[in-house]
Amino acid sequence: MNDAAAYRATGLRYPRFKKHFTEFIGIGDNGHLWVDGLDTVALAERYGTPLFVTSENQFRHNYRKFRDAFQKHYPGTVEILFANKSNNGLAVRYIMNQEGAGGDAFGHNELYLALFSGVDPKKLVLNGSNKGVKEIEMAVANGVCINIDAMDELDLIEAAANRLGRDVDVGIRVKLLLEALASRPGAAFHGVGTIAAQARSHKWGMTFDQTVELVRRIQGMPRLKLKELSYHLSRMDNKADDFAIMARDLVDWSAQIRDKTGWTPPYLDLGGGWAWGRPEGHGPGGVDTDEVASFDAYASAVSAAVQEQCKKHSLPLPGLKIEPGRAIAASTTVTLGRVGAVKEWPGVKKWVNVDCSTNHLIRVIIAHWHYHIVAANKADVPATESVSIVGPLCSQDEIGQARKLPPLVRGDLVAMLDTGSYAESTGARFNAELMPATVIVNGDAVDVTTERERISDVIGRYRVPPRLIAGSFAGS
Repeated sequence: MNDAAAYRATGLRYPRFKKHFTEFIGIGDNGHLWVDGLDTVALAERYGTPLFVTSENQFRHNYRKFRDAFQKHYPGTVEILFANKSNNGLAVRYIMNQEGAGGDAFGHNELYLALFSGVDPKKLVLNGSNKGVKEIEMAVANGVCINIDAMDELDLIEAAANRLGRDVDVGIRVKLLLEALASRPGAAFHGVGTIAAQARSHKWGMTFDQTVELVRRIQGMPRLKLKELSYHLSRMDNKADDFAIMARDLVDWSAQIRDKTGWTPPYLDLGGGWAWGRPEGHGPGGVDTDEVASFDAYASAVSAAVQEQCKKHSLPLPGLKIEPGRAIAASTTVTLGRVGAVKEWPGVKKWVNVDCSTNHLIRVIIAHWHYHIVAANKADVPATESVSIVGPLCSQDEIGQARKLPPLVRGDLVAMLDTGSYAESTGARFNAELMPATVIVNGDAVDVTTERERISDVIGRYRVPPRLIAGSFAGS
């Protein structure tokens, strides 16, 4: 999976490892797991555990690879809008800004962070199923495109535009029927049924008739500039053809809307959900292996579908907006945990306790997410034991079951790979556990990008009413 040779002209310096897990993460000559030019064992000693370790260069590499695939296959304009929700670290947003990426912001705070980082507002879209006045005003004031996802949202946007005296770009998030996917099974964590059934049952998107009504209303609102139709397939599948079906349906809707309203979308926002895999497995149930469609395969299939359908309906070729998150962020980061108690039920099961938990990798619980696990300080030692990696929480807290690893003892270091998406950004605090620090590595340089949480950060939010204090301590 190391395709560094094709990217040497980009200015990134690619390390050489005994074994590569990604272009910038692998096993060094000393048998330890390395991130770019630094030994994770040394990083754990310096910064403590649990610890998120991110490769800046892997982020840049992944973004460029995704961008280049779509620019290669699509003759029109392509804008890559990084899904901020997948990894909302401020340093990550700065990296994406430098690479020229736009952003998908979900809600007020993600929009604020993106704008605070200096991203070009014209490269941002505001998504969300329940937008309020606060985030709508922020979007209007800064020139951010708003994807409408409720009928009365239009009234809030128009009121904000008139109140602020600003024109505003808008799109409409639609609810495609995806009839060609009515027999394709969807990912279990999205609910029961096929991909089409799951998509129809989700809260997002406007029906065809609602979309036509919105277009006609917007055409009578001089401050609103209708720019796009949007659809987000989500992580329901990892097949390029399914994304091509989605793109084809979106073009079909464009033609039908043109025939009813006279409006042709200048842009189609194809959303996110683009999968990424590794040979050892990743994602829900570990189904995302190296057989997952490559970025190039996604781009080829989707680009061909859009061009074919536009030609069929005599539509001008629209610009494309793509919202990858996990596809870019996942493989950039490893989560380090220190081994504590090692416990065995002879002949039945062996548990290796570590100081990171499902608080930090919550998708293990909600989506049966699979992370490949490596013994960071024994990365090239033969894996001879089957163990369950568990955290310290008062729950099952299983990070990985029946994993083949070398014999581990207290003080060893394990690494969960590919935790750059939906890990830090979805962290929890069950058992009052503190959130880890994050460091970002570039060559042999390292910087803290998220401070390790302190107990004062947690306690500081709590308040005890005076009557409870008096009842607890008075007269003692």
